[in-house]
Amino acid sequence: MPHAGRQTAETKTEMANRLFFRLYQCANMLHKTGTRAVEAEGLTTQQWAVLGALSREKAETGMSVGELARYLMVSRQNLSGLIGRMERDGHVVVAAHGEDRRSRVVTMTESGRHVWQALALPKIRAYYEEILGDFSVNDLAHMLHYLLKMLENMQRLDQAWVGSGEEDGGAS
Repeated sequence: MPHAGRQTAETKTEMANRLFFRLYQCANMLHKTGTRAVEAEGLTTQQWAVLGALSREKAETGMSVGELARYLMVSRQNLSGLIGRMERDGHVVVAAHGEDRRSRVVTMTESGRHVWQALALPKIRAYYEEILGDFSVNDLAHMLHYLLKMLENMQRLDQAWVGSGEEDGGAS
């Protein structure tokens, strides 16, 4: 039966190729269509993610740049430029941490909160409905389960690479 095992491995590899390519396409379309959904508010999908992270109850007093980078799974360098633009636009403020003066804390401003809650969220909800309207709650639960499982596996691999001294590709 070695032939059947080889076919199964080849089939799994082909399915993996298709899956990761579709994820790549979905990520690109999310950036393209998601940004269009909130561009009237002067936001991009990356800024949408930052405001979403900062709008959580846990982040009410702000998040350090490092915490925010880890939460969004982006490099500090990429986040730094993004936060700079958001600070210039008045959506966030960056200040030294009260306890650790070397650490910087990002907090949503009142203006940023208004843009997020009153302007962006209604458009984001409409975007979700447009994209996910024909999915059942069960479909969404399954999709979320499998995406989280993939994410956990990717994080485990990333940590193994970082632990072995290999480059992390900017994902930290």
